[in-house]
Amino acid sequence: MKPSFDLSGRTAIVTGANTGIGQAIAVALAAAGAAVLGVGRSGMSETETMIGSAGGRFASFSADLSTIDPVDDIVEAAVSAFGSVDILVNNAGIIRRADAIDFTEADWDAVMDVNLKTAFFLSQAAAKRMIPNARGKIINIASMLSFQGGIRIPSYTASKSGLAGLTRLLACEWAAKGINVNAIAPGYFVTNNTTALREDPKRSGDILGRIPAGRWGNPEELGGAAVFLASDASAYVHGTILPVDGGWLAR
Repeated sequence: MKPSFDLSGRTAIVTGANTGIGQAIAVALAAAGAAVLGVGRSGMSETETMIGSAGGRFASFSADLSTIDPVDDIVEAAVSAFGSVDILVNNAGIIRRADAIDFTEADWDAVMDVNLKTAFFLSQAAAKRMIPNARGKIINIASMLSFQGGIRIPSYTASKSGLAGLTRLLACEWAAKGINVNAIAPGYFVTNNTTALREDPKRSGDILGRIPAGRWGNPEELGGAAVFLASDASAYVHGTILPVDGGWLAR
């Protein structure tokens, strides 16, 4: 059988679609044929233009994902705009940096709420639409910190380790119901979250020295993995954490 990467007729929700990784994934899914509902706190006019100029369909939904209050409305917006919810990409995330000895409760809670709590409850809300159709794809955006400890980002590491575990749990519960739950673990990419690292000559040099590919990744290079996990080509892939890391974990 020829594997199908065609997403025509399917609707994807992508959180954090205004820039960086979320934007690149939204554009890639649209290019493969999906209609995309982008979710975020800031405007997504650039994402809309990129998708529209390529002939794709896009709608935006403004939401503060530090609370679970919008999750049902997000799913309803996708159904209202495009008729279904077939793909969910939990990409939205934040990071707080400080030594563990000084880390505050506020910074802990802020990161865990966006990166883990809302991702779970949005997955739950989407699954309630997917299960009756016995078809759905949920893709969580994990991290190298799903595998490793890192430094000075305790709540981010905890949230991304938790998201990897949650990916496996949901796969165990929902695979038999027709839903594939998987995750992509990006390595070190050029995004807003890595600006501080890239601007620190020592940290950037240390990071580049470990990456076999010898460079930071570009968000567009995550598109293929996202389309694969969103399509029928990954029909028997459940509960995996797919690194896209330039070889970081192999070093």
